[in-house]
Amino acid sequence: MLENRNSASKLSVLSWALYDLANTIFSFNIISIHFALWVVNDMGGSDSQYGFANGLSMLVVLFTAPLLGAMSDQSGRRIPFLAITTFICVVFTFFLGQGSLTTSLIIFVIANYMFQSGLVFYDALLPTVSNKENIGKVGAFGVGLGYVGSLIAVTTGIILFDSIGRTGMFQITALFFLLFSIPCFVFVKDIGTGPIRVGREILKNSLIQLKLTLSKTKQFPGLRRFFIGRVFYADTVNTLILFMGIYVTNELGFTDTQVQQILALSIIAAILGSPVWGIIVDRVGPKKTLNSVLFMWMVILAGIAAIPLAGLPENLMWLIAPVAGIAIGGTWCADRPYLIRLVSPQYIGEMFGVYSMTGRFGSFAGPIMWAFIADKIVVFGANIGLGLGRPYAVLSLLVLIVVSYFILSGVSDRPKLNTQE
Repeated sequence: MLENRNSASKLSVLSWALYDLANTIFSFNIISIHFALWVVNDMGGSDSQYGFANGLSMLVVLFTAPLLGAMSDQSGRRIPFLAITTFICVVFTFFLGQGSLTTSLIIFVIANYMFQSGLVFYDALLPTVSNKENIGKVGAFGVGLGYVGSLIAVTTGIILFDSIGRTGMFQITALFFLLFSIPCFVFVKDIGTGPIRVGREILKNSLIQLKLTLSKTKQFPGLRRFFIGRVFYADTVNTLILFMGIYVTNELGFTDTQVQQILALSIIAAILGSPVWGIIVDRVGPKKTLNSVLFMWMVILAGIAAIPLAGLPENLMWLIAPVAGIAIGGTWCADRPYLIRLVSPQYIGEMFGVYSMTGRFGSFAGPIMWAFIADKIVVFGANIGLGLGRPYAVLSLLVLIVVSYFILSGVSDRPKLNTQE
């Protein structure tokens, strides 16, 4: 019996982590590379058009993620919500690139909204497949397997892009996302069994729950400060992921193939580094781990901006890329355990809704800030953009990381929790 329970536990961990692999294929192919380059390079769009589309989807997530998390908590179930958002994302991703630029931007907004919303339920499953002793390792395993997904995505692109084009890459991404997410729906079991209700009453209850959730953050020392700090570093990382394909091709002169090779190098570094980060999180704690990662980001961003601004060799990106891969893996290995350390177990689902809300606020604000700094944006005849160029947009991300570092310096990952209802 014990052996069977251990086998089931290992199967559930693997199935949960495979979803990280699945959604990272979407993140890499759609958000970072092929759709971004389709908008700017193939269709003649701008950074601001792509940034505003991404920002719009994140804005909707910002307002709905806590509600979705509360609805999930009321039933005690995550898998049905995760399955629905994933399926809708897959369908809309399959049809990217079929129409005009405007049509595909609208399709992207819907697909990305579903992708990002699904992460609320996926993150909240982490305590289901782990315990206090191994949560860092399990989380790191998910992150590491996620970057295997990125490696699958980049390898597929290098092999098939010339023959199937970007539209074909959108379709194969949708199929991969569906295929690798199925084990999570089948083998990860919800703790709760309550009925899922949708309607005016559940919406009202969810809004009440959201208000209560936000008030509960006062019970946990450092939690609000953690969420504020997370806005800044999530803003930086997600914005960099969003625009890096555009930056490397248009600012540094790399080809599509070279960009994918650079990112493959970054992914390999992330895969090798994620298990190490998991061990570090479990040994020294998520706070010290995340502080180290933020310092790495300061060096990385300074280097990326310095290549065009200081006339440094473009080939420096081949050295920066693997360090960035290690830093991305470390960011996500540390911050989910950080949150779980700060709250009581019964509030995990609710607080992951707020966690998503704060991260997505950064993901909304970051692209808008990038577009404002990099582009000259004309609205009703008025120029509202600075038009300084992409390197200065990267420097603005460096400022955000520094701000995040100082905000989080005052947050302990071993607080005395007040668990009163």
